[in-house]
Amino acid sequence: MNVLVLGSGGREHALAWKIAQSPLLDKLFIAPGNAGTAMVGENVQLKPDDFEAVAIFIRKENIGVLVVGPEDPLVKGISDFMRMQPDLDKLVVVGPSKQGARLEGSKEFAKEFMQRHLIPTAQYASFTADTIVEGKVFLSSLTAPYVLKADGLAAGKGVLILDDLKDAEDELESMLNGKFGEASEKVIIEEFLSGIELSVFVLTDGTNYHLLPEAKDYKRIGEGDTGLNTGGMGAVSPVPFANFEFMDKVVTRIIEPTIKGLQKDQIDYNGFIFFGLINVQGDPFVIEYNVRMGDPESEVVIPRIHSDILELFQLMGTEEFGKKPVIFAKETATTIMLVSGGYPGTYEKGKIISGLDKVKGSILFHAGSRIGEGNVLTNGGRVIALTSLHENWRDALDLSYQSARLVDFDGMYYRQDIGFDL
Repeated sequence: MNVLVLGSGGREHALAWKIAQSPLLDKLFIAPGNAGTAMVGENVQLKPDDFEAVAIFIRKENIGVLVVGPEDPLVKGISDFMRMQPDLDKLVVVGPSKQGARLEGSKEFAKEFMQRHLIPTAQYASFTADTIVEGKVFLSSLTAPYVLKADGLAAGKGVLILDDLKDAEDELESMLNGKFGEASEKVIIEEFLSGIELSVFVLTDGTNYHLLPEAKDYKRIGEGDTGLNTGGMGAVSPVPFANFEFMDKVVTRIIEPTIKGLQKDQIDYNGFIFFGLINVQGDPFVIEYNVRMGDPESEVVIPRIHSDILELFQLMGTEEFGKKPVIFAKETATTIMLVSGGYPGTYEKGKIISGLDKVKGSILFHAGSRIGEGNVLTNGGRVIALTSLHENWRDALDLSYQSARLVDFDGMYYRQDIGFDL
């Protein structure tokens, strides 16, 4: 079977790395990929949102499974586009319909879905430029901190948590006046939930689902969870506080009502669901849905899956999908993200990365790299994820940090306190 993975980050490298291990695989393509994916498959210069070009390539290379890594092409409707091609009726697309992708593409849609299906989440209200006065009144009815979310996709930067009411009012105005472009034409204001966060994942065909390993990631650039939000600076799986009792609540209160809700609303869904959760005194609440795997959570979740992930993809939509067990590794996985100097603000690309060949005890996942002039060069804010597995998370972290010290590029930075709150 030939497989095409769309995307160029650490998530896509982790997916490609796992797919490459399957005996069912004939040829693996990644579009556009990075320096890491080139080591497990063939990179091809396709834009994930150029649906026509992707379809032409699928026909040319007889692709059987299309794995859509990032959210943007899903929100734009790539699954629907492929389903409408009469000669691609046997293609398995791992990614939901455009309607299903609205769970991530629109915060308001997701909130309404959760309300409709009694899924626990924070109380909220949504506002536009025409209702900005009402928005400020709603803010004043809440207690600090104040949570503002751009309704649409904002490259992971559309969520603000502010301690001062005046700052929150100013940011509300700024967002509704175009701070995040079309993404913040509507803004969600919600109550702040105090607790500890984690991410839970399932793979579903819209009827059956497989629970995957959970993870905890660290978004802030600074140690002690300070500073600006990033795409993620590291992750740990499993999560120590996600015991049987807590995960049973997650399944019965959140995952199963979500799957049943998709069926009830007649939403076609074939792919991953990422549940961004918060543990509030032992009870789980949904912060957000994502309609794809997380990053850097993929880099700790996927190495813990012992099952053949390509076989699971192939079985989606068949009776066998629900019957096939997913086997997890018992070891803990940890990942440390090496990022460019200045990230998540302005940073330079094209820095030579050295020391990758010295890393032996960890898995190298490339998040933002390219090959140029015979070297591996930086090509993004988040550059390399170093994932290690061990019997406990402390030893796994030690391995990841040992590996981090072997790699170098100009301006390289990484947090040295991942797992500090476990």
